[in-house]
Parts: sequence; structure tokens; C-alpha cells
Amino acid sequence: MANTIHVDIVSAEGQLFAGDVNMVFAPASEGEIGIAPRHAPLLTTLKAGEVRVQIGGEEYAFYVGGGALEIQPNNVTILADTAARAADLDEAAAQEAKRRAEAAMADRPSEEKRAEAIAELARAVAQLRVIDRLRKTR
Repeated sequence: MANTIHVDIVSAEGQLFAGDVNMVFAPASEGEIGIAPRHAPLLTTLKAGEVRVQIGGEEYAFYVGGGALEIQPNNVTILADTAARAADLDEAAAQEAKRRAEAAMADRPSEEKRAEAIAELARAVAQLRVIDRLRKTR
């Protein structure tokens, strides 16, 4: 493919995506980043959210639960803490995780438990946003 960049999306469970794409969008720690071929090198962390890859006129969505992003002019590597295809996300499970995290925060937990609950809440909300956006694009 002309004018493409190679993308690998990998988590502890294995490789989720590998291929040449026209554009990548990822939830960097400081905000969403758009990555085109020949992008300047960059290394940053990811927050929980949606990674989108565009191939021709098609767009494919993935959920990542945080991780690291490395950009080279011809390669993008996403090392995700957890990852899934957006279409494979379970809305009921995400709603339940959100409810559990909110309940844990309401119990006035220790600082460590509060941090865990906040992180779980962020992941659940990110999954629900990905599900909602996917529903709107269909």
C-alpha cells in the first residue's frame, strides 16, 4: 500500500492487529493522537480508550486499557495492558464493572483501594464510550 504505516497492537493475551494502515488514532496520556505515515518518532503512555485504524475507506476500532505507544516514521507499536476488538466488548460486563467501582469508591476506601477503584472506573467508562461510538457508526 502506498502512503501507509505499519501498526502492531499487542497485549499480554497476544497480537490483536498487525497490518499497514493509512492512519491511526490512539488515546495518549495527554489526549488523542493522530498518527500518519512518516510521523515523527514518539514514545508515550496510553490511557484506557479507543484505538482506531483506517485502511482505505474502512475504519477498525479496538479498546485498550492503557499501555505504551511507540511511533517510528514507518511503524507504530501499541503495547496494551489489556486490549480487545471493539465489537467483542461486553456492555453488561462494563456496566457491572462501573457499578462495582463506584460502590467501592463510596465505601471510603484506603488510598490504595481508592486508586484501584478509580482505575477500574476509568477502564469501564472507556469501554462504554467505545461501545457507544461503535453503536453510532453502525
